[in-house]
Amino acid sequence: MNYQNSIKKISSFRSEMKTDIMNTPVVFHVQDELLPNESTLVQLESVASNQEVFHHIAAMADVHSKPGRKNATGTTIVSEHHILPQLNDSDPACGMRLVKTNLTEDNITKEELDKVFRALEKHVPTKAYLGTYLPFRIIVDICRNGIRPLIDHLGIKTKYEAENSIDRGNFFGEEKPKQYIFDILPKLFLFFAQFRSGILGAAGNHFLDLMKITDIVDPNLAEKFGLKKGQYVFMVHCGSGILGQYTMYMYTAKKREHLSTAILMNLGRFFWKTPYKEIVNDIAKKIRASHFGKAESLISFDGNGEDGKLYMAARNACSNFAHANRAVITHNVSETIKSVLGRDPALELFYDMPHILVSQEEHFGKKVWVHRNGTSRAYGPSRMQNHPLFSQTGEPAFIPTSMSTEAFLCVGQDGNDSTFFSCNHGAGKSAQKTESVIPENKQELDTKLEAKGVKLYNGRSSKVIEQDSSHYKRAEDVIESVEENQIVKPVASMQPVSVIMY
Repeated sequence: MNYQNSIKKISSFRSEMKTDIMNTPVVFHVQDELLPNESTLVQLESVASNQEVFHHIAAMADVHSKPGRKNATGTTIVSEHHILPQLNDSDPACGMRLVKTNLTEDNITKEELDKVFRALEKHVPTKAYLGTYLPFRIIVDICRNGIRPLIDHLGIKTKYEAENSIDRGNFFGEEKPKQYIFDILPKLFLFFAQFRSGILGAAGNHFLDLMKITDIVDPNLAEKFGLKKGQYVFMVHCGSGILGQYTMYMYTAKKREHLSTAILMNLGRFFWKTPYKEIVNDIAKKIRASHFGKAESLISFDGNGEDGKLYMAARNACSNFAHANRAVITHNVSETIKSVLGRDPALELFYDMPHILVSQEEHFGKKVWVHRNGTSRAYGPSRMQNHPLFSQTGEPAFIPTSMSTEAFLCVGQDGNDSTFFSCNHGAGKSAQKTESVIPENKQELDTKLEAKGVKLYNGRSSKVIEQDSSHYKRAEDVIESVEENQIVKPVASMQPVSVIMY
């Protein structure tokens, strides 16, 4: 199909697509050069043909399709009454955090940074069976009560670890009884989670980056945030690990990727004593009936029904663990720096925000279910009234581009209703190569990164070369699209210096 005939230009940086089979349009918040390829348009058309989708689909600058997914990454999709689990990747609260330090280009050398990151390769593993061990009771307490039990257990000194996180570090918004967690999650998955915190993961482009602030775009906001040119900050991108992945397999129609996953899934379900067994079995029937996601229609849960409530409860518990995972990594970074350099980096959480998120919010005068898949929430100041600082600035949003090109720290704006107050979580893969030098092996990648002043650590994956900047959309094009659409306001730009990635 020639989709160009179905795409109508709204402005220089916004277009709308509507075909005969679509119930709602897709609004692209990009200039023409960043419109996605045909496979992504096919995917978006299919999702927009579902009756449950409300108002429109918001597609961001980094919108792109992924193999084996029903929905494109870089989208925000809303339903008035239903939760549609296939719209999101199966890693609850996968997201990013930005952590301020007292390190600057004037008080730490390249040699010292190299020593730190060589140590961090061990203490912040990518692909590993064992991470930072946490007792079973702490895992349960994190799931039911958020980040506070972890702070007490590890003696975390990161400032504002709870205060500067979405929902204050607890997706439930309240403390839940221990038995409640056992009712919504198999104990076997909780057992595995004891050994799996503090791991970046080997999926996609999960990373630990040390970045240097290279430019202050908005001096007033930067001063409010305590950010200065030449200051080093850490950015962490990872998710909920084995706990979230295995739990979501029970609720999302997706083919089991490995035999071990299928075995452990069945064991977890078999030994799981839950009062919600009938609901779990009904969901399993839906998944089988969809041929594990091959069916055209989307699986849906009633947002006010028993299946929707159980899904969100399990999702919230796993999301608490995702936040805890990033907190453990941050703590381990702090302890490593203290050990290697003999000084305290005074880490301070700037913000922790998921970009795989399902939440109930109010948009266009209605209370709706918002599915952010590869997009971050980016509320303007008026929607952040419960936060002492962000109520003045807007909600922080991070836009990294690649492992070697600049990233942007931005804040949400009040007029951004067209994206349901969302921001793209990166630059996104480009349909065409954006640079002339395209590394074909790890050695060529290292050489290219070195020329840009960036050093990659770990990098054991054969696919790490696909994270090179030549595969991504240009940073300047992406930031231009979010500015022109008044999605977010840039505060500062940052340049990667040291990167841990699988």
